[in-house]
Amino acid sequence: MRVILMQDVLHTGQRGDVVDVKPGLARNYLIPQGLALEATPGNQKYFEQQKKKIDARHARAREEATEMAAGINGVSLKIAKRVGESETLYGSVTATEIAHLLEAKGITVDRRRIDLEGGIKTLGEHPVRIELHPEVVAEVMVTVVPEE
Repeated sequence: MRVILMQDVLHTGQRGDVVDVKPGLARNYLIPQGLALEATPGNQKYFEQQKKKIDARHARAREEATEMAAGINGVSLKIAKRVGESETLYGSVTATEIAHLLEAKGITVDRRRIDLEGGIKTLGEHPVRIELHPEVVAEVMVTVVPEE
């Protein structure tokens, strides 16, 4: 099924691309979420008319994400976790825990935007990426210490 992407979609394409996707992906995800339109001549004209509005909205979202990243970069968080004898954690540090710690500092971030790259399962300092926008990434330093 051919669709016009209204937003950047990971592993599918960039905004404005006309791509072929499986019909189930288009019907069940892309079209209901507002990420794509079916590639008909009428929808292509509609997309061209709406392109300036979409570009302005995208630029505004990027600016907001850049401002938020300036406030987040350089923040360090400290988490106390239970550890075993070999100084490995029982469990791991989760994105939800990091989101709660950031919220306590007055920074609201969706936990799904936090990239732990396989999880944090050891003591020490770990850089954590926060993808605020497809073009804007912030980084915080998470220090894991043993719980007393």
